[in-house]
Amino acid sequence: MKVGFLSIFSMQWRKIPPVTIADLTGQTVVVIGANTGLGFEASKHFARMNPGKLVLACRNEAKGKAALAKLKAETGCNTAELRLVDLANFSSVVGFADSFEKTGERLDILVANAGMESDQYRQTPDGWEEVLQVNVLSTALLCLLLAPRLADTGKKHGTRPRLTIVGSGVHYWRDIPERVYGAPSPFEYLNSEEYCHSSKGYMENYRYFDTKVLSVFFTHSLADLLKDTPVVVDTVHPGYCLSEFRRNYSGFRAVVDFFMEKLLAWTTEEGSRQIVFAAVGKYSNPDELHGAFIDLHEVVEASDHVIGNDGKRRRDILWTDLIHQLTKVDGRVREIVREYTH
Repeated sequence: MKVGFLSIFSMQWRKIPPVTIADLTGQTVVVIGANTGLGFEASKHFARMNPGKLVLACRNEAKGKAALAKLKAETGCNTAELRLVDLANFSSVVGFADSFEKTGERLDILVANAGMESDQYRQTPDGWEEVLQVNVLSTALLCLLLAPRLADTGKKHGTRPRLTIVGSGVHYWRDIPERVYGAPSPFEYLNSEEYCHSSKGYMENYRYFDTKVLSVFFTHSLADLLKDTPVVVDTVHPGYCLSEFRRNYSGFRAVVDFFMEKLLAWTTEEGSRQIVFAAVGKYSNPDELHGAFIDLHEVVEASDHVIGNDGKRRRDILWTDLIHQLTKVDGRVREIVREYTH
């Protein structure tokens, strides 16, 4: 499907459905990036659904504690807790996932919401460009390492756990160049300064878009991997919302964004409703949400770049390299893929 800029903008004037309500009694919900913005607003909605445990997963301890205190004060939820995870550090992601494996606790809903945007090329301590690692590599690592816990929870309790990846409609606006798929390692090429500086303004205009295309590819691959488990995997477009996400904009870009927000932006709470639907919303058949791209509480077709025969070819190339790269971080990744591959 092709969606132009004007179509995306017109979508911002659609009526936003009310928040989806579910009974989360006894269930464990994890929201990554929960201390601010969409993650915090989604967490407040979950907190009002009587969760057995609500985990606010945050990078910064001080901000996380402040968010936890605010959430408890506003919702009265006494089952919420803070856990730290930094997606710019693979060891932090592994440690976070291990905390669930070591305790054997249930995991019913995982919302992979953390993300970032930057117009500067910066590498993490792990040697990856920061936006690529946070938005794609670490998110994929976290989802893969926690997939067995989600699957086991579903089997033990007879439920359909949900893994929701927060994506974006901007993936419609970007076709990743074919040279990426022909590289010996697509992710190493995407990581290179050569690629990131290959055209004027690339980091500013396209890097974030690239990661959202990659997120849709990953969602499709992970859904395929887990198709014989109770886990439902989906990705959701929360809409263009008021958010601290763009707080680092400056100059002309900040001016344009200011007026766009005034004209088009939904509130952060309104955007969070889309995430909540993807995580707990009912559909005519839960399997219809599996691998789906969700927009305004509806399953819609993803971009032409990621679907069809060419999309599958690209997806398989990326998946093979992604598993190769993440296995170097944690050997369990390969074992998990083998366990669920039939």
